[in-house]
Amino acid sequence: MAAVFLVTLYEYSPLFYIAVVFTCFIVTTGLVLGWFGWDVPVILRNSEETQFSTRVFKKQMRQVKNPFGLEITNPSSASITTGITLTTDCLEDSLLTCYWGCSVQKLYEALQKHVHCFRISTPQASEDALYSEYLHQEQYFIKKDSKEEIYCQLPSNTKIEDFGTVPRSRYPLVALLTLADEDDRDIYDIISMVSVIHIPDKTYKLSCRILYQYLLLAQGQFYDLKQLFMSANSNSTPSSNSSPEEKNTERSLLEKAGLAESEVEPLEENSKDCVVCQNGTVNWVLLPCRHTCLCDGCVKYFQQCPMCRQFVQESFALCNQKEQDKDKLKTP
Repeated sequence: MAAVFLVTLYEYSPLFYIAVVFTCFIVTTGLVLGWFGWDVPVILRNSEETQFSTRVFKKQMRQVKNPFGLEITNPSSASITTGITLTTDCLEDSLLTCYWGCSVQKLYEALQKHVHCFRISTPQASEDALYSEYLHQEQYFIKKDSKEEIYCQLPSNTKIEDFGTVPRSRYPLVALLTLADEDDRDIYDIISMVSVIHIPDKTYKLSCRILYQYLLLAQGQFYDLKQLFMSANSNSTPSSNSSPEEKNTERSLLEKAGLAESEVEPLEENSKDCVVCQNGTVNWVLLPCRHTCLCDGCVKYFQQCPMCRQFVQESFALCNQKEQDKDKLKTP
């Protein structure tokens, strides 16, 4: 029957016959490739096939212990003129080195030197990498597990009230945490942490916050430390009491500085339940959006994030099945 139809079609119009055969060939090829897991255009897939054919690569998570912790105490009260209070929480004795007015270019050159030239594991190594391209430097000794509050302020004789208009060539404050004991550097993979901190001034009144944090490893890599976004509890209240006008002002300032994508998202109260089944424990981080919202049972059914609909390129588990079983045994 099919042969008679093709012969009749060829006699009617050879060009139309060739177009029909070519279209059938393309569709068949797409379905076959999709069946074996190859990436094919979405138009050649049906809805059921789209759900299971696309491969989401699962990354092997390497667990490392970060010996450094740094937070801003009362960020609303911080400014260039009044100073800033930092709270440290370190697992070992450490050194906190604060660079006021650090050159943006020299900072990222220093990070590249950590990869290619020498390891920034001490304050002296950072001095050699920065070439003293900062306005003022302070250093403090931090005892382990002390959760000390460190008050940092520019000396009054510097007479600095702002760092100019955006885009700026200097960061207001760069805080470097390094291990004080040389023997501890052989224990931890992470040997130092760099925190880039924005402090409001006359020209740029965006509220005080940590813009970036970089973890420097002994092997010569450095990684940008980023927060994970988890689903908000329906009973939670917003963490910020800012008015809509203040939020819009902050967003416009962030957009001018090129930081609107990551800094504008509010911190959310974490929910431990999967957003799909509402039963399993959240365990999977979806990349590149960093939403942590799926359990082990649901993650295999999604090629798009259920929170933001962005396509998932990679994913990794927060803990393996054995660790989850241990946590369940601990809970009463």
